[in-house]
Amino acid sequence: MSENYLGQNIPKLGFGLMRLPKKGDDIDIEQVKKMADHYFASGFTYVDTAYVYGGGASELAAKAAIVERFPRDSFQLADKLPVIDIKKEEDMEAFVQTSLERTGAGYFDFYLLHALNASKVEICDRFGAWDYMLKLKERGIAKHVGFSFHDKAEVLDKILTDHPEMEFVQLQINYADWDSDNVQSGKCYEVARKHNKPVIIMEPVKGGNLVTMTPEIQKVFKEADPNASIASWAVRFAASHEGLVTVLSGMSNMEQMVDNTSYMKDFKPLNDSEKKTVAKVVDILKSIPTIPCTACRYCVDGCPMRIDIPAIFSAYNTYLTYGNLEGAKNSYKNAVKDKGMASSCVHCLQCEAQCPQKINITERLAEIAKVLE
Repeated sequence: MSENYLGQNIPKLGFGLMRLPKKGDDIDIEQVKKMADHYFASGFTYVDTAYVYGGGASELAAKAAIVERFPRDSFQLADKLPVIDIKKEEDMEAFVQTSLERTGAGYFDFYLLHALNASKVEICDRFGAWDYMLKLKERGIAKHVGFSFHDKAEVLDKILTDHPEMEFVQLQINYADWDSDNVQSGKCYEVARKHNKPVIIMEPVKGGNLVTMTPEIQKVFKEADPNASIASWAVRFAASHEGLVTVLSGMSNMEQMVDNTSYMKDFKPLNDSEKKTVAKVVDILKSIPTIPCTACRYCVDGCPMRIDIPAIFSAYNTYLTYGNLEGAKNSYKNAVKDKGMASSCVHCLQCEAQCPQKINITERLAEIAKVLE
């Protein structure tokens, strides 16, 4: 990648507006204003929202807390086109106009096709989304166009081979997912580098999972640096890579904002000793005994109580791995929405007869009910 790549001079901490603080059911705009004031006063400039975040509430918050209060040329605003919702070609223009109206931004510095994977690429192909993005550039509505991505590295390689006109890519990168067969953070990053595309990093703390962590892991980090927050290790790991536009952090209160800006203001990449500390933590994460569910879903079809067993196991594995009880309970709540709870199991054992991994499903469900319900 050339020395003067797109986004090179943008400070490496972005303000993600997906998980904003709430007052009741609504976004706490006054707190978001204070967070924005602190963010910009600390020298940072990149703000990220999307059409779908909070059903549009995030874009409205961007307008109230940022667009209406700071000179438009003093920050970069990124927004996203909801590819999954495109049903006809005209929908794309409607989404863009709605986002422009909600944000009041006039234009977007970075505009993205949202959350691409193999199936969404087909939607983009069918409705001419690639050409539409270039037309947004011609019209001055988008200064730079790219996409966020959630799939395997080979899918990313094909997109960037077929669409070199995309200027950047947004990837989920964190130390827990770097070598993951599922997320493939490291492999996707290498693909982006191969195609000379700048990278925006999302989920550096893995949806908050790398903020809490188990006592054993906290001890490793605190012994290495008693003054550094647990979250700082994850954000700095992400920001230590080359060719970045910025690292997005979905800060949801003032405390997180103050912490993130404190160590990213004069950002220093991880040194060799710190890299060894992170590697030690990754080894611990890999060694934690989780429920070995592969989400084949053979157990689900015959369940008389309609329990989504793989989704419940996934929520519990989050707790076992990262010690993130709040995050696990939220995931559990989603897993049992309109379905059976772990405690509703009637011990018919049909699930265990179907399980290729021979998991003691009924025992594990009882264990989970005690922790997550």
